[in-house]
Amino acid sequence: MPKLILFTLQFVVLGLAVAFVAVWLRPEWLPALHNSPPSGTSSYAEAVNRTAPSVVSVYTRTLVTEPLGLASSDPLLRSLYRDRMVTRPRRGLGSGVILSEDGLILTTLHVISGVDDVVVALWDGRTAEARLIGADPATDLAVLKIDLEDLPAADLATATGLRAGDVVLAIGNAFGLSHTVTMGIVSATGRDQLNLTTLEDFIQTDAAINAGNSGGALVNPAGEVVGINSASLSQNLGAQGIGFAIPAALAHQIADQIIEYGQVRRAWLGADLTDVSIAFDPAQRNRPGARITRIHRGGPAWQSGLRSGDILLSADGSAVATARELMLRIARLAPGHELEVEVARGNQRFTTSVILIQQPPLPG
Repeated sequence: MPKLILFTLQFVVLGLAVAFVAVWLRPEWLPALHNSPPSGTSSYAEAVNRTAPSVVSVYTRTLVTEPLGLASSDPLLRSLYRDRMVTRPRRGLGSGVILSEDGLILTTLHVISGVDDVVVALWDGRTAEARLIGADPATDLAVLKIDLEDLPAADLATATGLRAGDVVLAIGNAFGLSHTVTMGIVSATGRDQLNLTTLEDFIQTDAAINAGNSGGALVNPAGEVVGINSASLSQNLGAQGIGFAIPAALAHQIADQIIEYGQVRRAWLGADLTDVSIAFDPAQRNRPGARITRIHRGGPAWQSGLRSGDILLSADGSAVATARELMLRIARLAPGHELEVEVARGNQRFTTSVILIQQPPLPG
């Protein structure tokens, strides 16, 4: 028995010696020597190198006319020149994501809305003037086109299963510092009621999204674009690390329609909705469904007999969980779709069909 133990120990010692020599000669074989964090990686350089060439810097210029006196802090000069007008260029910053090799670029609408000129700067140093292909005010997305070819198109992840706690990187033209990369996590998904856009389904992140980041890429560690950076809460409000991005799946769908039709073909119910849980009647709280708070007279909901106060329990056979979920579901349907809805009105329940129409242009 002692001989067997001695024999075993000899092989153990020999194995450890071989392992020591191997690691000494090839330290990269031992990941622990690289101080890897719990996430299993010590660098996101590969993800950045994969996606950064597909992110562009957007520069805008708008000619504005204003009283000459506004440029002076001297009250006398302001008074003397208050009737004289001067035209000045106002410049803006943003970012974008390349969708195709032939120069289609996705960005946020507020970056390029109302401007006179848009110039795009690429990762490789080239610049090009951009023209607007189409936009969707309801989601604050726009598609631009530049006349360049063989561009590195981004990989938009249309089905990511993104969860709170996942690591993400924000890439964009922060304060004019092109291709700035910041890192954080997904703080939440499905954020709405932020009054940023009409249709809201935001990814919330604490990756720093600064001025100029809007329209840029929110990227996962694999280098896939999971969102289009849109906005952040101001530090003037006491907010820190609260930014928002439009999910890539939604952005991809909107971009495809803009490219194909020049606009988004989006169905419209003709009613404003809110969650039943927000109702003033305590007996109806925690009840699923979407309550109609306003009916647009003459619209699809009105013509089908729906009225304010009705609660929509299901649509096309699927239960309605929240107003946001139903609005997004309807927005993804095509005009002309016949939507069958189950309705609760007081103690009555009934089913009716609503012929959805194209959503009217948003005001302003």
